[in-house]
Amino acid sequence: MADVAVDVSGEMSPPSAPLQQSFLKIPTELPDPKEWISKQRQNVRSWILFTQTSNFKVPPSLPRLGKRIMRNIEYFQANYLFVFLGLVVYCLVTSPLFLIAIAGTFYVGYRLNKRQQEKKLVICGKELTLAQQYVLITVCSWPVYYLVGGYGVMFWLMGASLIIITLHAAFYNIEAIIAKDEDSYTLLEQV
Repeated sequence: MADVAVDVSGEMSPPSAPLQQSFLKIPTELPDPKEWISKQRQNVRSWILFTQTSNFKVPPSLPRLGKRIMRNIEYFQANYLFVFLGLVVYCLVTSPLFLIAIAGTFYVGYRLNKRQQEKKLVICGKELTLAQQYVLITVCSWPVYYLVGGYGVMFWLMGASLIIITLHAAFYNIEAIIAKDEDSYTLLEQV
């Protein structure tokens, strides 16, 4: 028998992972803010549908409650984001000292960014990168945030968001909406 050379070079790709739900994916890079916001605005469901009181029902069982919450979060993800942003605006308007402290932090970050382009910052003979400078600004801002009541604002914001979003996701009957969509699709299919 003659030896036959078989070329086995090339690149192999690992098998694809099972599909994850879109809201559970961990981003590997930061998206462009303008593009991300426009995408979220396109995904906003009708606010009339979101607040329709006839769709609020008590879940029939505990296992269905978990499924309902996950489906609602996936379906109304952009709406929940805008609810959260509305609460952020409310917090900033009702606590002006916290707003001033945040504005001061962003101003210092802006000035350091401008300075970094002209001249590098050197402390104790070591040049600091822009990311290290931002971390330093953040750490130095924490005492100021504490003095102006920022931690209370942040905990209120997280708590209120969690409660409002969880209550809506738990009691909104998404199954009725999806069943209506499927019925209209089958009607179109029959025509």
